[in-house]
Amino acid sequence: MGLFESFFKKVTAVVIGRGSLDEELFEELEEALILADVGVETAIQLVEAVRRRTREEKLSTAEELQEVLREEIVAILKEGQHRLFLEKGRVTPILVVGVNGVGKTTSLGKLGYWLKNKGFKVMVAAADTFRAAAIEQLEVWCQQAGLELIHHQEGADPAAVVYDALQAAKSRQIEVLLIDTAGRLQTKTNLMEELKKIRRVIDKEIPEASEEVFLVLDATTGQNALSQAKLFSQAVGVTGVILTKMEGTAKGGVILGIQNEYKLPVKFIGVGEKIDSLKEFDAETFSQGLI
Repeated sequence: MGLFESFFKKVTAVVIGRGSLDEELFEELEEALILADVGVETAIQLVEAVRRRTREEKLSTAEELQEVLREEIVAILKEGQHRLFLEKGRVTPILVVGVNGVGKTTSLGKLGYWLKNKGFKVMVAAADTFRAAAIEQLEVWCQQAGLELIHHQEGADPAAVVYDALQAAKSRQIEVLLIDTAGRLQTKTNLMEELKKIRRVIDKEIPEASEEVFLVLDATTGQNALSQAKLFSQAVGVTGVILTKMEGTAKGGVILGIQNEYKLPVKFIGVGEKIDSLKEFDAETFSQGLI
């Protein structure tokens, strides 16, 4: 995965070729981590761990320090459950949330395609009823992926759409119900309350379900993505992240901040516009790119 490697190279460029492991080096390393969108808190934590191990293990070369940094990054990545686990034969609702413009609807379509190719019976609910264009966009993705779409008219109650979709999913023995929601600014209280209402409908209709709430974040927005992760998690209990627009960016460090500061595992990454460009995030594969 070249993009992960590019992130690590950008950070370790400040280390390679240095004659001594001095305090100036640690300060530059911290700055490089912050510029790579790791987040201030995580950057400070990483550099402090590297500084401590440099002292305790008496490190003397840039190569040794680079390996220690890699080990500390891997330790963060391996926390939490990145893989998506679904049960055959029962409905698992996956609520997809996020602000406007992050690629939420397209990510949902790609996720549906990925799940279908894994052998799951998938249905989609169009609970973004604020814009007719949102339903139309979702219809296009569902047609490409070969998925059934449950929708009402523009302006309908999103919770009512979800209710109907849950009934259909149960009667047709659907295994995954993907629920699209309106793009929300995380500060809009009434819209957050609507998300909570949808959650209550799901809990009432399928109380035994292992519900997932995926937050879609744009990797290129850096610290703003971390802010969204915090606020959405507080409001609707996010269980995982889909990180979009990862192709061609050296700012993959946002994965570390999301994981470390908010304990939200990245489940999928978007690396292109095609329907098959959503990839399951794998901490081991990511780690191998950090060598």
